[in-house]
Amino acid sequence: MSAQPVPASDSKRAVLYRMVVPGHTCPYGLKAKALLKGEGYTVEDHHLTSRTETDAFKAEHSVATTPQVFIAGKRIGGHDDLRRYLGKPVADPKATSYRPVIVLFTITALMALAASYAVSGNALTIRAAEWFIGFSMVVLALLKLQNVEAFSTMFLNYDLLAKRWVRYGYIYPFAEGIAGLLMVAGVLTWLSVPVALFIGTIGAVSVFKAVYIDKRELKCACVGGASNVPLGFISLTENLMMVAMSIWMALSAAGLVPGAHTSAMM
Repeated sequence: MSAQPVPASDSKRAVLYRMVVPGHTCPYGLKAKALLKGEGYTVEDHHLTSRTETDAFKAEHSVATTPQVFIAGKRIGGHDDLRRYLGKPVADPKATSYRPVIVLFTITALMALAASYAVSGNALTIRAAEWFIGFSMVVLALLKLQNVEAFSTMFLNYDLLAKRWVRYGYIYPFAEGIAGLLMVAGVLTWLSVPVALFIGTIGAVSVFKAVYIDKRELKCACVGGASNVPLGFISLTENLMMVAMSIWMALSAAGLVPGAHTSAMM
């Protein structure tokens, strides 16, 4: 097929060239098409159905990638270029953001409320607060365990114990996950409390030193080694919550908190 774009006679008419070959449909081509239609454009959709055809198109128009969008006879570019043309934000894959942690804590809080309601018919209970921290620890551990090597490497940038004992970076996510599970179940408090207290305290001191004393700008390994979450207040809060939960569970198990859930000590 000819790779020459058809001039658009209407400002709301777009010509799209995207790769659609056996076994692969370019996802950014689909995104570009959906974006154009969402903005009210009539899309003239051209498929590049082979690698040869795709390479010929790129050579003809001196472009390195597909899809390519043309509007009013002018080449706009690929998906990100189209978003800029339409005034849409373009995500920077290297930009730091607290969004992953905020989303995680929001979901685990909702899980805790749902679990509390399912068990007692009341979402707002002390047990829901305990479950929130336990669920959060488990999910955070899960994210770290997806790639322990990447996590341990990022963790070494700021954790004081891991810098002295590298193996701690590999142990940490397992310890966090096990402590979280035990806290959710309310069993083996004699194990979960000291583990969570230990890793939470070391973590809090490490983050405080790196951020507030050394003034370093680092990424937090809390949601895994591929994270763009900045090391800072939220990271410190996460560790302090773990410490607070440990103390709370210990007091609860000892019967020193009236009305609190009593964890099994077996």
